Amino acid sequence: MEIKKIVLLLFLCLSLTMIAQNNTYTDYVKDENGIPQQGITVRVRGSNSSDITNEIGEFTVTARKGDVIQLYKNNQKIGSYVYNGSLEYRIDNRQKDLYSKKDSIGNQYKQAMDSAYFNLDKRPLKTISFIEKALQHTKKKKKIAKAYHLLGDANYKLKQYDLAKDDYLLAYENSKKSNAIALQLVKTFLKLNNLTNASLYLNKVLNSKNKTKKQEIESFILEASILEKNNKNSNAIQKLNKALLLSKEHNYTNKSIKINEKLAKLYAKKGNMVLSKTYFNNSVNSAKRKSKNEELKQNNKAADFFGETEDYDEEIKLRKENLKTIKSISKPMELGGNISIPKIKKDIGKALIKKQDYNQAIKYFKESELDASKVNDIETQKEAVQGLTEAYVALGDDKNALKNYKKYTKLVDLLYKEKESEIKRAIIVGKSLAEKQNRILSLEKDRKLNENKLQLIKTEKQLIKESSKRQKTVIYSLSIGLLLLLFALYYLFKSNKERKKANNLLALKQLRTQMNPHFIFNALNSVNGFIANNDERSANKYLTDFSKLMRSVLNNSEKDFIPLATELELLEIYLKLEHTRFKDKFDYKITIDSNIKIEKFTIPPMLLQPYVENAVWHGLRYKKEKGLLTINVKYIDDYTINIEITDNGIGRKKSKELKSKNQLKHQSKGMQNIKNRIEILNEMHPKKIIIKVIDLEQESGTKIVLSLSCSN
Repeated sequence: MEIKKIVLLLFLCLSLTMIAQNNTYTDYVKDENGIPQQGITVRVRGSNSSDITNEIGEFTVTARKGDVIQLYKNNQKIGSYVYNGSLEYRIDNRQKDLYSKKDSIGNQYKQAMDSAYFNLDKRPLKTISFIEKALQHTKKKKKIAKAYHLLGDANYKLKQYDLAKDDYLLAYENSKKSNAIALQLVKTFLKLNNLTNASLYLNKVLNSKNKTKKQEIESFILEASILEKNNKNSNAIQKLNKALLLSKEHNYTNKSIKINEKLAKLYAKKGNMVLSKTYFNNSVNSAKRKSKNEELKQNNKAADFFGETEDYDEEIKLRKENLKTIKSISKPMELGGNISIPKIKKDIGKALIKKQDYNQAIKYFKESELDASKVNDIETQKEAVQGLTEAYVALGDDKNALKNYKKYTKLVDLLYKEKESEIKRAIIVGKSLAEKQNRILSLEKDRKLNENKLQLIKTEKQLIKESSKRQKTVIYSLSIGLLLLLFALYYLFKSNKERKKANNLLALKQLRTQMNPHFIFNALNSVNGFIANNDERSANKYLTDFSKLMRSVLNNSEKDFIPLATELELLEIYLKLEHTRFKDKFDYKITIDSNIKIEKFTIPPMLLQPYVENAVWHGLRYKKEKGLLTINVKYIDDYTINIEITDNGIGRKKSKELKSKNQLKHQSKGMQNIKNRIEILNEMHPKKIIIKVIDLEQESGTKIVLSLSCSN
């Protein structure tokens, strides 16, 4: 890491202390992502006061306002600032990876991208920051695709595969269907176990006519990975052999190493250990021809493989070769931190333990522990001490086993604290990464919006230019057309409203004039019965009441509403007629709350009659003992009343059963009539009528509650 290129942010924590007597200054050092920086030397220029930041980035020095605070890492100065009591300081050492504001936009993009590429391997988070800057300085799709491609690579390195997928898709969209980006999408979808999309983009490359040989080889390798995930190992081997043949033809050593390694693992899956070992040896030999670092990498992978397959002699042999190789290199490349002298020795010790060669294992574990402690590799040191404990236990040396076990527990505690710090840092990094990704995606959305706006402006200008001569004519035509349209819409609306009103009035008239023929027929039969029994007086009285009821129905048939008192009077006449026919079946009672000013209320004519008729004919008529029908007009407030029609008949459920058993053909339309009338009236008039039908559970029967309101 080049320390001079670090941009540090120093945040003053709430625990900042500044005591005037001794000028003590406490602060924290964090990087641009808010991650505490441990091991930073903080000095006050011109004095002997200095401190080293701890695991939370904290330091304390003696300083006065105006003193220059200098920061060093590995004896290299990384920044400085003037202490003035501020709550936040920013140290910004501009180096080659930063660009000047005076540069041209194109140059700013180039410099930002160069810095992004430079930081990709070791500092992918910084790469993302530079890509954000690069995207702010370009509108060309080709450059945008290049930036998003690199952003995807950075997120891929950070193992943020979901984010990488989104970035590669944007890059693919802005490029001319680049095969390189499509292949990266395949790799990313494989990491996400999305084989469907992986196959989709792989086919795009396979069907492409302009793919390079390297891309063709990579396509075969990725196709083999998809087949392997689908448990088609034999087919995967065929694809890898095609890729290997092409790699040898074109002398692509890197691809050959990778393919041999994959073939070795696939043959191991199939149980063919002879071929597996052969291909692993091929990958190691190819790596040796390329570089020492590649040799270390492949030897390490092969050793891991032989360890998993319990070929410990081969594993130890390869790891010892790596020890010799790594000692001959001044700066060995560490791939994932797996290749280092302490780790190799620790792995040799583990293999010797499995071979039960405990004394040799102890030798390597001790060396590993010592080497790991020198480079502060606590994880490896802990594993080496754990191995020593196991070896001493196996040899029966309880004293040394206990001694190393105690050392192991201390290392575990230390490692736990370190892991806690790593987790905290990872959380901070994750939040920072999400924020950066959101900002970048916001830039893309803004860019597309601006593109759409520009395109719209161009289109509008072209339309204006082409139609300048006809502009007034078009405007006048549109205005006239709009006026005609508005007039037509108004006329249509008015006509529809009037038609609807006329239809409603006609429907109401029809519904009002309907009288239950069943009742009229039975009423005439009753009169006939009185005449047959020579009961002329009863017949005359019945006919008088019946004619009075019919006359009132006819008189009120043209009205939407009649006084409530009139409706109750008609209802009482109707009940008299029904009671005359069914004296032994029910009695009735009508009560009106004295608080009600009945003259204020009106009601649609004959609205209550069908409910009363239902109560008599379907509830009380089938009751064995004599029933009771009550009509109770209740006071709710000065403008609202409830009319309750209650019977203690057999109830609706029992009535339906009897109707089914007796195969009654009569189907009353009274309820539907009322429902239709109420819907129309509620639509036409401001005062609403609400009706509820309640089945009485504790005692058989039915209650109808009609809520009626009047105008203020």
